[in-house]
Amino acid sequence: MVLFLPIKLERTETVFTTQTKRGENIQITIKLTNELPPFSGVCLHMYNVIFRKVMGSLNMQQIGRHYFNPDNKIEVRQHKLEIWPGFITSISQRETHIMLEAEVSHKVLCLSTILDELYDLFHANRSSFKEQATKKLVGQIVLTKYNNKTYRVDDINWSLNPMSKFKKFDGSEISYVDYYAQVYERKITDLEQPLLVSRPKRREVRAGQQGPEVLHLIPEFCTVTGISDEVRSNFTVMKDLAQHTRVDPKNRAATLNRFLHSISNNKEANSHLERWGLSLDNNLMDIQGRGLPAEQLSQRNFKFSYDIRTADWSRETRGKPVQTAVNLDDWLVIFSPRDKANTQDFVQTLIRVCGPIGMRVNQPALIALNGDRTENYIQAIKEKMTQRTQMVCCIVPNNRKDRYDAIKKQCCLEMPVPSQVVVGRTIAKKQMLMSVATKIGMQLNCKLGGELWCVHNPVPGLMVIGIDNYHDSAQRGRSVCGFVASMNRTLTRYYSRCSFQTPGQEIVDGLRVSLLASLKKYYEINGQFPAKIIVYRDGVGEGQTQAVRDHEIPQLIKCIQGLIPGKEPLLTVIVVRKRISTRLILNNNGQLSNPPPGTIVDSTVTKPEKYDFFLVSQSVRQGTVTPTNYDIIWDNAGFQPDQYQRLTYKLTHLYYNWPGTIRVPAPCQYAHKLAFLVGQSLHREPRIELADRLFFL
Repeated sequence: MVLFLPIKLERTETVFTTQTKRGENIQITIKLTNELPPFSGVCLHMYNVIFRKVMGSLNMQQIGRHYFNPDNKIEVRQHKLEIWPGFITSISQRETHIMLEAEVSHKVLCLSTILDELYDLFHANRSSFKEQATKKLVGQIVLTKYNNKTYRVDDINWSLNPMSKFKKFDGSEISYVDYYAQVYERKITDLEQPLLVSRPKRREVRAGQQGPEVLHLIPEFCTVTGISDEVRSNFTVMKDLAQHTRVDPKNRAATLNRFLHSISNNKEANSHLERWGLSLDNNLMDIQGRGLPAEQLSQRNFKFSYDIRTADWSRETRGKPVQTAVNLDDWLVIFSPRDKANTQDFVQTLIRVCGPIGMRVNQPALIALNGDRTENYIQAIKEKMTQRTQMVCCIVPNNRKDRYDAIKKQCCLEMPVPSQVVVGRTIAKKQMLMSVATKIGMQLNCKLGGELWCVHNPVPGLMVIGIDNYHDSAQRGRSVCGFVASMNRTLTRYYSRCSFQTPGQEIVDGLRVSLLASLKKYYEINGQFPAKIIVYRDGVGEGQTQAVRDHEIPQLIKCIQGLIPGKEPLLTVIVVRKRISTRLILNNNGQLSNPPPGTIVDSTVTKPEKYDFFLVSQSVRQGTVTPTNYDIIWDNAGFQPDQYQRLTYKLTHLYYNWPGTIRVPAPCQYAHKLAFLVGQSLHREPRIELADRLFFL
C-alpha cells in the first residue's frame, strides 16, 4: 500500500501499534520511499483527487466524472427536461505554472423516468413494444437519482421484475422491492416492470474493481441523461436549451469568478487545500495572444477578403464565378407526386442562379414517381441512369433515414454517381428558393469535382491529409476511418478513401492502404510525388496520442519510404483536439468578448512537454467560442511554428459547405463527412470511381 503525506515524518521508518475491534494487536510500519516534486505526475493526480473533495464541500453532486449543482437546477417543463449547472475541472502542469482548468458545464436530464418512456412506447405500439423499447433504450446513459450515479443500459431483462431476488455480498437473498425500501427508503410502485441491465466497463474490469458481473436497475428510478439524437434534431428544443447552456464570455467569466470565491469562502473546502499546502488564485489567468490577419481569397479572376470579426464571405462571393466550375449536362431529378410543382420551380431557379457562378446547368430528366416509397426511388435510379449521367438528385417528402440510406447506398456502392438528396420542404418556401438553389448549386459543383474558392499556398509540392474516425452504427465496436488527401497546389482538390477498424485490430492497416493510394494518385495528377506531407489527425483522445506516435507514424513513414526510396520523408503529424475545456476570452479594456478568428495562443497555457498551440478560427453568434488545440507530435517537414499556425488557419477557409472559416482544417472536416456517411448510411467502402470528388458533402 502506498501512503501519501503532505509533510515529511521525522524518521525514515516510523512504527505505529494499535488494536483491532477484536482486541488484536497490530503493527503498522511506514517507510519513506520517495519525495516527489510538486509538478510530478503523481502529485498532479493527487491534486485532482483533493479537488474532488473541494467540489463535494460545495454541495455539488458528482455525475460521471464531473460535478453539478442540483440546488440551482433549471426546469424546461415544456420539453420535460431539467438542466443542472456545474463545472468540468482539471489540474495540470502548464508552461510555467500548475493551473486549474475550470469550464462551465451543464447536465441535461429528463423529468420523466425510463418507466414513463416504457409506458409511452407500450401505448404507441403494443405489437412491437419490446423491440422498440430495446432499440430506444440500449446504449442510453441513465442517472439513478437515489445515488446520482450514471450507468450505460446494455440490455433489458424482460424475465425479471422488482419482485425477483438477487444475492447480496453476504450470500443472503433479497428482492429488489425490499432492497430499495431498506437501503434507499424508496417504494417501487410498478411490480411488473422489466429490469435494465448494465455491465461493468472494460476499464473497470481491467482495474480489478469489485462488483457484480451484471447490475440490474429499476426503470422507475432511472432518468435519461444527455441529449438524444431525436431531441438534437428538434430545432425548438435545442433553441430553448441554448438560452441556458450557451453562456456568453461576460457571464462565463462572472460564473467562474463566483466559483473561485465560493471556494475561498468555504472553510471546509479551504481546509482540504491548506492541509496539502495548496491555494487558489482568486482571479482568472491573464495571457497574451496573437491575431492573424484576414486571408486573401480568390475566385477565378476575382480576389477578396472579409470582415475578421465574422469571418464570413457569403456576401462577397454572391453572383461571382467560382474558382473551377463543372457543367452539369446530363442529370436526373426524381420526385414524388406531391413535390411536382416545387421540383419544377427548383430546377428552373437552379439553372438561373448557376449561370452567374460560371456553371452551365442543362435541363434534367424529370422523373415523377407513382409514390414516395424507398423502392420507387431505387427503381427509378436503376432504370433511368446511364453511363453519361453526372448527377442524381432526389426530392424526398421527409428526412426518413432508411430512404436516405438506400439512395446513398445505390449511388455510392451499386451504381457510382454523385447524388443529392433534398427534402421537399426545403424548396417549398418561394421567398427562400433563390438562396437555397444557390447553395445546392455550389454543392453540386463540388460533388462534380469543381472548386469554389482558394487561398494562397506558399509551399510547393505540399500534400495535406485529414484523418477522422466515426463509429459504425450498424456494427457495435466497429469504427470507420475517413482519409482525405489534397491533390493540387491550392489544396482544393482531394482524393478520399476509408477503412474499417474492428476491436483489437490496428487502424494502421487501413491507413497504409489509403496513404499508398493517395500518393499514387498524386503522382498520376502531378507527375511527381509530394515533397512534404502534413497530416492532421482528428479523432484521437488524450490517452491515444502515444499509440499514434508509436504505431501509426512508423507505419506511415515505412509506407512513404517503400514508394519514394531515399532520404527520410518530410512528414509532420498534428493531432487535432476539439473536445477541450480551455476557453479564451478577449479582455478589451474591461470589455469581455469572444476573440476574433485568427487568434493564436502558444504560451502560458500550453503544456511544457508538448509542441502545441491553440487557434480560434471560427466566429460564433451565441455563447463562448471554443478554441481548437493542435499538438504537433511528429515534425520532420522543417516548418517554423508560425508557419504551421498560418497554414492551419488557411486550411480552415477551404470547407466548401460554409462560406466562412470553420473550427478545424478543411481536410479534417471532409474526412469527418466521409466517415459519417459511411458509418451512418453505407457501412461499406464507397466505389473507387467517386474517390476524386467530394461526393460526401
